[in-house]
Amino acid sequence: MTTREQFIRYIHELQDRICAGLEAIDGKATFVEDIWEREEGGGGKTRVLADGNVFEKGGVNTSKVHGPLPKTMQELFKVPESNFFACGLSLVIHPRNPYVPTVHANWRYFELYDNADKKLDAWFGGGSDLTPYYIFEEDGKHFHSTLKNAMQPFGDDLYPIYKQQCDEYFVNKHRENETRGIGGVFYDRLQPVDERDEQRLLEFQKANGNAFLPAYLPIVEKRKDTPYTEREIEWQEIRRGRYVEFNLIYDKGTTFGLKTNGRTESILMSLPPRARWCYDHHPQAGSKEAELLEYLKPRHWA
Repeated sequence: MTTREQFIRYIHELQDRICAGLEAIDGKATFVEDIWEREEGGGGKTRVLADGNVFEKGGVNTSKVHGPLPKTMQELFKVPESNFFACGLSLVIHPRNPYVPTVHANWRYFELYDNADKKLDAWFGGGSDLTPYYIFEEDGKHFHSTLKNAMQPFGDDLYPIYKQQCDEYFVNKHRENETRGIGGVFYDRLQPVDERDEQRLLEFQKANGNAFLPAYLPIVEKRKDTPYTEREIEWQEIRRGRYVEFNLIYDKGTTFGLKTNGRTESILMSLPPRARWCYDHHPQAGSKEAELLEYLKPRHWA
């Protein structure tokens, strides 16, 4: 079985596992599946849930697409006219309770071919990151430590490198370099040097995917019943606005999906159901809301 076939099988199994775990902790909402096809080649399985006890909106999507690489992506990858294959799982979960953080993750595999269908290149990418609205240091430590432990068997140096890449990627530069959340790990274009290395990177990718539920669900369980008021909802919506800004301005996955004629509904499922923008908003000094802003910069977690 090729790496491509192995990874497709894995992301579908992981999609089932993550959806089951989220449904179990929500206790009300269930995922609705939408199978779609892409005119140029391929398609995907979009799964969304809404209006749950715990999760206000969420999506766990898989896709496998192929065809001619658009000229805009040729320029981005600095390659001539080419064909591509891409598959992956992408998820974003927006909880109802402001004390439960939003979470994002994706794991993907990409192959590039010449016009004679000879494989020219291949790489893995992905990561997970956490976007809280209120800070609990133990939650950040748990999330980061779980990701670090998943990477540890593949090299002691990997977590620090990929944590830094996450800190540098999920940044709203137009907001005075404010990070989107408290980070996690992010890696891109991990290119295998040979077949053995390709298998190692596949196992690395699986280890990261398998770490998602243990990293996130204990935090949800701990915070989902915390009492809150309209004040916390307002702050949650303001911070969701910053989330929207990043996804629409900077996110590479959004750009890639839209420029390769991906399914718009699936690509934009990452956006929250509600958000707000208040002119020149600043939280009250010394408040829990102001405390969050002190954590929206790189720091040591694990």
